[in-house]
Amino acid sequence: MFILYETPAGYAIFKLLDDNKFKEIDNLYLEFQTPEKASKIVKLKHFEKFTDTTEALSAATAAVEGKLSKSLKKALKKLVVDDVQNQLLVADAKLGNAIKEKLSLQCVANTSVQELMRCIRSQSESLLSGLPKKEMTAMSLGLAHSLSRYKLKFSPDKIDTMIVQAQCLLDDLDKELNNYMMRVREWYGWHFPELGKILTDNIAYVKVIKLVGMRDNIADTDLSDILMEELEQKVKEAAEISMGTEISEEDITNIQSLCDEIISINEYRTHLGDYLKARMMAMAPNLTVLVGETVGARLIAHSGSLVNLAKHPASTLQILGSEKALFRALKTKKDTPKYGLIYHASMVGAASLKNKGRISRSLAAKASLATRVDAFGDDVTMQLGIDHRAKLETRLRMLEEGNSTKLSGMKAKAKLQKFHAVSEVKTFKVATDSTLPSTSKKLKADDEAANAPSPKKKKVQDVDMEEENPEPAMGEGSAKKKKKNKKDTVVEEEPTVPQEESVEPEMGEGSAKKKKKKSKSESAQPADESMMDESVEMPGSAKKSKKSKGKKATEEDE
Repeated sequence: MFILYETPAGYAIFKLLDDNKFKEIDNLYLEFQTPEKASKIVKLKHFEKFTDTTEALSAATAAVEGKLSKSLKKALKKLVVDDVQNQLLVADAKLGNAIKEKLSLQCVANTSVQELMRCIRSQSESLLSGLPKKEMTAMSLGLAHSLSRYKLKFSPDKIDTMIVQAQCLLDDLDKELNNYMMRVREWYGWHFPELGKILTDNIAYVKVIKLVGMRDNIADTDLSDILMEELEQKVKEAAEISMGTEISEEDITNIQSLCDEIISINEYRTHLGDYLKARMMAMAPNLTVLVGETVGARLIAHSGSLVNLAKHPASTLQILGSEKALFRALKTKKDTPKYGLIYHASMVGAASLKNKGRISRSLAAKASLATRVDAFGDDVTMQLGIDHRAKLETRLRMLEEGNSTKLSGMKAKAKLQKFHAVSEVKTFKVATDSTLPSTSKKLKADDEAANAPSPKKKKVQDVDMEEENPEPAMGEGSAKKKKKNKKDTVVEEEPTVPQEESVEPEMGEGSAKKKKKKSKSESAQPADESMMDESVEMPGSAKKSKKSKGKKATEEDE
């Protein structure tokens, strides 16, 4: 086995004398305690020295990127010609894959190789003969400086450093302007307190103080360049009746100098905002179109770089900036926040309170896609951001109007229809199991009873009959006539109803048997057969109703 060892001075190729030592790595450091022991395990076969610092830098950058440099390729070609079937132990797996593709040489990179490299590094001075320690230290220092300058100059992540610094400076300027404005309002408020209530714009307030000075000069000063005509009139009227205290010329001079500072800082802030907008449109045009240059710059500054922001998922980008609230919610098991820095985007601000969470989630998803295109795309244009913004505005309009069920990919809204179950209940006829000769009559009676009108209709007909034949004196004859009238109405209704074999599900057993009894009493059957049928089929409820009717008839006779 051969070992590829990288140094600042060049590439060293060692040969492993005992392959069994490579398998037993637990106590391998004991074999490298002295230079004599180390020379018995590994032996220097070839050393490819760098000619200058430029070659060393190109070899180091190629090794960092996992590529094969020219000097290393030259050294390995001799090894491939001499020993084709040997393995090469390398520290970097990416470099091993590159060597395998270019030279078809089997490379091994694992934890055992890392332990062996660590042991060789401990005895590198004795194993690499001909390289003094002072020279090796100078080469290491020079290569480290050159590699650092190369990374700083050519790193693609450092291009957006300007955006990060500009956004941080912009936030600092906003804080300073707020502090200065608070001081000016409190300071000049002692002399002219009414001016602060009339003028809410800070820059207009400062410009008026700078131009006027004492409030006594307001009546003779033209403020049309700064204020509107209505506001100018209000300011002049308030100056005449002001309740403020008198101040000296030295006081107003210091106040005006502070106003000059505020105006200059505001001008520089405007210039810095234009610069930030231009840099954001050049670096991340799609993200700028979606969330704006200020919010986009804050997202990039919070994550560190545009590439780091592109690596975040949409759910992380949505709550980026609200980490404190997120961890507090997780600790107290409350609801997690719905938005972070993305809350200040214009689209989230345009949504109503109930739809802010939904639109921020959609905006975070589209912003995540736009950031990845800006970070890793080749020919980046703002067309993706424009299309996504149009879709989000359409979705926001639907949410505000209440049509939030329609999603992307659905052509039409699904209509929900109520399901009506049709159930048919068929009862088993017990009389069909009977073997008596009168079963056919019973079946006919069952069919007639099933098709008979409901009891409610009979009661209504009884009432009608009573109204038609009112009798003040109730006797035996009148009671019998009423009974006959009831029977006649039942007989007249039966032929009009069509006969059906199926029995209605609402019809109970007791009601069917009651109707059976009435139909049998009307039919012209022998008395003994009707009595036999009644004694066999009449339930207890029917008998009780019959007794109750008899009692009522006797009471009426008495």
